[in-house]
Amino acid sequence: MSHDVPIGAHHVGLAQLNERSREIFRQIVESYLATGEPVGSRNLSRIISMSLSPASVRNVMSDLEQLGLIYAPHTSAGRLPTELGLRFFVDALLEIGDLTESERREMEARIAASGKSVEAVLDEASTMLSGLTRAAGIVLTAKVNARLKHIEFVRLEPERALVVLVSEDGQVENRVFNVPKDLPTSSLTEAANFLNARIRGRTLAEAKADLEKALEADRAKLDQLTQRIIEAGLASWSGGEREDRKLIVRGHANLLEDLRALEDLERVRLLFDDLETKKGVIDLLGRAEQAEGVRIFIGSENNLFSLSGSSTIVAPYRDSAGRIIGVIGVIGPTRLNYARIIPMVDYTARLVSRVLGG
Repeated sequence: MSHDVPIGAHHVGLAQLNERSREIFRQIVESYLATGEPVGSRNLSRIISMSLSPASVRNVMSDLEQLGLIYAPHTSAGRLPTELGLRFFVDALLEIGDLTESERREMEARIAASGKSVEAVLDEASTMLSGLTRAAGIVLTAKVNARLKHIEFVRLEPERALVVLVSEDGQVENRVFNVPKDLPTSSLTEAANFLNARIRGRTLAEAKADLEKALEADRAKLDQLTQRIIEAGLASWSGGEREDRKLIVRGHANLLEDLRALEDLERVRLLFDDLETKKGVIDLLGRAEQAEGVRIFIGSENNLFSLSGSSTIVAPYRDSAGRIIGVIGVIGPTRLNYARIIPMVDYTARLVSRVLGG
């Protein structure tokens, strides 16, 4: 949904829209959010609260189009909001609802019942958000603080192996990495023994620093192949900050349920292709982590969704020391129920922070 926006449109202020323009623009957006369909001047003149002829409504629509807030899809007589228009609506005109007391209690009970393991809490939070919002729930969690208990290497193919990491709090992480074809399987066992003698109770960062020292000291004792496998194993699980993260996506079906047009289904397919690559999501959510409250990314505001006409509503969650350790939210078509979803995401992030913080 990328459209040419006139120069200066990004500086649209409420001052430029009189009450009549605001009312018509709000109706166009609300109609789009409810139905996904363009709305024409005849229908608008019937549903707006002030009495205006279709011709007057057309004049206002023309002004809104000049400002880059709405556009005509294909040859339709109706109009839809542009991404700039949606952003303007969310920032300036949206009246955010609040959760009822019973909704809060129900959400609290679900998170509390999920148990105390980080994995279970995040999994439940993501599934819950997906069900409540009819969008796909997403969680990006940093794994940097997990203390390790055990490591195992498993040969999958001549040139590929799996590293299995078990942390003290019961989380298990699997990663596949490449190994030299001529590597004897005994080297995998040797490497696992070497690591298990040194990693217990350490975080990934601590283990990496200790192991680099140990490799230096034991270089003579270890044969070259074992050294290579340890280095490969290390690189696969404790690389840069971004590699220490994991993405959880729940509720793909919810995204598809609500979409009729083939074009929308194609967008969602592209979206999941994008999600599979994960890097775009991690960059996007990395930016969201900087924020205190809820962040909303609409359409081509980020590269990930330039093709998929999607929106993400996310909020950071924290550990007991108040540090941001991940991001939780939902991802769906730009036609999301923002007024309802924003407080849900916000409250879920607070619940998760409370449970994980202890």
